[in-house]
Amino acid sequence: MEHRTARLTLLIDPRKKALFEQLCAEEDVTPSQKVRQFIREYIEQKAGEDWHASSS
Repeated sequence: MEHRTARLTLLIDPRKKALFEQLCAEEDVTPSQKVRQFIREYIEQKAGEDWHASSS
């Protein structure tokens, strides 16, 4: 289980935000879950799937 102790704040176009929220709802995921997935996939792409083992 991930420890969720940090907050990421970003600015986004309101129309993109509304569409993103709608698309997330269609997948039955929250926007936060989807952003965490995007970040996790990006890190794995750049640092490898075992990145968490070497970052401790």
